[in-house]
Amino acid sequence: MGEFVLSGGGLKLDPLSYTMFVAPTCLVVLMIGTAITWDPRIPAALHAWQWYILPNAVLAFVLNVLVAATIKEVSAVGFILTGVCKDIFLVLFSWAFFAEKVTVQQLFGFAVTLAGVFLWSYLKVAPESGVTRFAERLLGMPAMQPQPTENTPLVKEKV
Repeated sequence: MGEFVLSGGGLKLDPLSYTMFVAPTCLVVLMIGTAITWDPRIPAALHAWQWYILPNAVLAFVLNVLVAATIKEVSAVGFILTGVCKDIFLVLFSWAFFAEKVTVQQLFGFAVTLAGVFLWSYLKVAPESGVTRFAERLLGMPAMQPQPTENTPLVKEKV
């Protein structure tokens, strides 16, 4: 839905407007959850933690605007791939700096995932390359028709 609203299907909102458009729906869902799990100690805890909650709320708002901007600039698939790469980076960062354990299976999975992201990016950048055509044949996809260029005549000449 985010890609549809941000990139031209009807409303065509900018990232900030999109965030303001989606925020009330999120608030309603969160209020329902809070009402169901209400505890009388919540107001006192809110007051005690207010100096942590307010910056966290601002940070969450900025993150939501950045997510909307990212979705607007790349497709939904690109956004998902960005999230996967971020997750891999976080695990490897924890492994390098906090001595978290990473198994060989995880490393192999990261390598396969990053290879897939690279291949997907390459297919988008160079759709007429030999690697792309090989991948299409390997996957049983129909061959793509060559894209017209500036030198391609609009009308074919009769012979």
